[in-house]
Amino acid sequence: MYKLLIIGGGPIGLACALAAKKEGIDYLIIEKGCLVNSLYRYPINMTFFSTSERLEIGGIPFVSNNAKPTRPESLEYYRRVASSQELNIRLFEKVETIQAANGGYEVITSKQTYHAANVIIATGFYDIPNLLNIPGEALPKVTHYYKDPHYYATQKVVVVGANNSSVDAALETYRKGADVTMVIREEGIGKRVKYWVKPDMENRISEGSIKAYYHSNLTAIRETEVDIQTPEGLITIPNDFVIAATGYQPDFSFLEKAKIRLSDDAIRAPYYNPDTMETNLPGIYLAGVVCGGMNTHVWFIENSREHADKIIRHIVTK
Repeated sequence: MYKLLIIGGGPIGLACALAAKKEGIDYLIIEKGCLVNSLYRYPINMTFFSTSERLEIGGIPFVSNNAKPTRPESLEYYRRVASSQELNIRLFEKVETIQAANGGYEVITSKQTYHAANVIIATGFYDIPNLLNIPGEALPKVTHYYKDPHYYATQKVVVVGANNSSVDAALETYRKGADVTMVIREEGIGKRVKYWVKPDMENRISEGSIKAYYHSNLTAIRETEVDIQTPEGLITIPNDFVIAATGYQPDFSFLEKAKIRLSDDAIRAPYYNPDTMETNLPGIYLAGVVCGGMNTHVWFIENSREHADKIIRHIVTK
């Protein structure tokens, strides 16, 4: 029986563990992948929007060589935090179900069963992509997880989307020699795109180096071509790869199975008390991006670090 079980070994899960350790609460982190699994799956060359001090957890300094830290730097930082603080964590172990038992909760994983008085769900949102739901989306040439630009050198690449992930993928693959076409539902590049990247993207489109179809949708994918519905009508262009940077969503089925209440609208925001982060289930808390439902742009590392302190404070006062 643990006093606290934390589901998710990302930055916010680690922050919760650090706060628990500080208060002498016995805890365990369970993570279905590697340490900070979501960050590991980010593009290799990704640079964070936040400065390093905004990514710090547990009051442990994050020293970066750059004004904005990179993916490798962040992985190194969180790895050192977990190691130096000797955090109690089980990796590559997936939580299957949470159910009430013996005045607390029984947590069943892919490997064994645990019991805890309190549970924090800090599972992020990076595991389930928002699908296009069009013919050909399951072809091997299609990915929702862009990683490395070299792979696409000399190829005809379609990038779907207009926010940070899609813009980074378009610019990086273009600079490795890909012939890049962007398919964008809106009227232009997203307003939340990193301010130092947005002009670069817009200039490449203006000069014709990267082709962009606005107010358009990808409607079908085939082995050597794709269909795009544009304001001028349906067009077909040659294509080798599709990077569908359409965003991701939390695992709503996991939350529902745990009987956490979700809003009835399209956002599907889970219920929690903003002062304590406790859900409709006593002793089960939410932390991090998962709190926003489909609004995955609301919570980041920098503004959800405080969730850890709120939760641990509430557990201590109980």
